[in-house]
Amino acid sequence: MAELKGRTAIVTGAAGGIGSEIVEKLAREGVNLVISGRTEEKLKALQEAHKKSSKIIPVVSDVSKREDLQKIVDAAIKNFKRIDFLINCVGVSSQHSFWEQPLDEIEKVIWTNYYGYVMLTRLVVPYMKEQKYGHVVNITSGSVLVDPPPRNFIVYTSLKVGLRAWAKGLFWEMRDFGIKVTSIFPGVTRTPLTGKLKNIDDDRLMDPKDVADAVVYALQCKENTSVLEISVINQQTPWTQPVIPFKQDHPKGKN
Repeated sequence: MAELKGRTAIVTGAAGGIGSEIVEKLAREGVNLVISGRTEEKLKALQEAHKKSSKIIPVVSDVSKREDLQKIVDAAIKNFKRIDFLINCVGVSSQHSFWEQPLDEIEKVIWTNYYGYVMLTRLVVPYMKEQKYGHVVNITSGSVLVDPPPRNFIVYTSLKVGLRAWAKGLFWEMRDFGIKVTSIFPGVTRTPLTGKLKNIDDDRLMDPKDVADAVVYALQCKENTSVLEISVINQQTPWTQPVIPFKQDHPKGKN
């Protein structure tokens, strides 16, 4: 296994759900962390909880804004002089029939779930290329495995399909510079976004720790081994119908 202690990672969407679990696992491994999210109190709580095992720099940011993305990168370089791992984990959801989907929600999903991933990676990879070392991990979605995309989620899922294609292309461009690219496809997971969904049995919601374990596994693979994609789904996930019922009042919240 590759040694993680002393490496530097950026984790977006770190204030809750899968992101905070990734932060906890990497902190225990002794990884230096720049953690990004919208809720300062939650970021500082993670910093305090792991101050004995890891140096953590919280950066309150909105990944849909380029200046905030630059702020994340600048914090990593200022404090740690390098960026070894980028974990793109931030995400928002919008569940509506397309003809009823609010225009501002479409924009938010596009800017957060696609632009934020691609632009932050673009800002980071020059440092990785110069180091001849790096690993980009994208928390994408198990919905990319469903064809056609689940109804009520077609904008969300189509963007995730685009991320999957982009990450594959990025792998081929970056691999000769010692940079790995991994996509993680989680099924419906127990997070603040899914905690209020109706008609979903608790045993159908995966533990975010299991998704975080997949991230650590990918990062720990030997230098000549690259994990391109990992699907982490519930054993009982149906492939013939969406996991989440068609009619749903999606919970509001901040990551």
